[in-house]
Amino acid sequence: MADGAPQGLRYPWPEPPEHGTAIEVAEGVLWFRLPLPMKLDHVNIYALDDGDSWTVIDTGFNTEKTRKLWQEMMAGPLGGKPVGRVIVTHHHPDHIGLAGWFQSEFGAELVTTRTSWLMARMLVLDEQATPLPETLAFYRSAGMDPDLYDKRASERPFNFADIVAPLPLGYTRIQQDQTIRIGGRTWDIHMGNGHAPEHATFWSRDDNLVLSGDQILSSISPNVGVHATEPMADPIGEWLEACERLEPMARPDQLVLGGHKLPFTGLPTRMRQLIDNHHGALKRLLAYIDTPKSAAECYAPLFKRKIGEGEYGLAMVEAFAHLSHLHQTGLATRTLREDGALVFQKV
Repeated sequence: MADGAPQGLRYPWPEPPEHGTAIEVAEGVLWFRLPLPMKLDHVNIYALDDGDSWTVIDTGFNTEKTRKLWQEMMAGPLGGKPVGRVIVTHHHPDHIGLAGWFQSEFGAELVTTRTSWLMARMLVLDEQATPLPETLAFYRSAGMDPDLYDKRASERPFNFADIVAPLPLGYTRIQQDQTIRIGGRTWDIHMGNGHAPEHATFWSRDDNLVLSGDQILSSISPNVGVHATEPMADPIGEWLEACERLEPMARPDQLVLGGHKLPFTGLPTRMRQLIDNHHGALKRLLAYIDTPKSAAECYAPLFKRKIGEGEYGLAMVEAFAHLSHLHQTGLATRTLREDGALVFQKV
């Protein structure tokens, strides 16, 4: 969900680094950008100098292009010094895609949350030639456009294994309230939720750095969606809880290094905007469902722009999540329509 360029935020580097090159954003902290083949066309990677090796935060997709860029980055900006550790903020493919490659090819240690590791390892093994019946049922329940439904039903679906390297057995678990040493700094670990379960964020005790993954981004809100794997999940509730729990730690001087878009300062402003953005969306949506509507019929009040086929799936799961939150908090009813769609109506 786009929020525009918020007031009160400052972007110390208005232009991102070119692929394969780095910008030093703090002493011993390098910012890289890797390409993604989608509308959100990049992921940010950070490398922190541990003296005799580097710790890398997130990895990009497992593609030949990305692996080649990593080889160039390791020989160039990383100076041939080994990547000793990969820290993965959450299990999504653009963040964990090459973690297994770093483990198997370079002997790197993988550090992440238990949920991230289990989700990724399970999804890598769950390869599907056609969509599962449960997935198609979920599409129908969300009111997916019939023509798009027919197309998706006959296509090979997105498979985690297409862009995530196999994960060897073994990783190091991190948890809420632990600390970790990275790049000569001690960091407090705090978990986010909503965008991804048990999403790790890191808050430096020694300076003003925050490694936020996708939990806190400067100019977009991360996708918060319900999926066929857990159709009764309430990620909007989890997202708001996490934002409200992290907000008191925010300081105006903190430099936030997120998984997408630009590093920024002005975090207290941004936390309030992220919270208000979803409360505003829920309020608009509640007014819109004065008559019963499915998730796919609620794009206009939520996104306020035209949704194309490439974004349709992300929009659908996010609309479903907002409607489900209204239902689960007692503000909307939910009934099954004749066409198999779940429709929601304001109480």
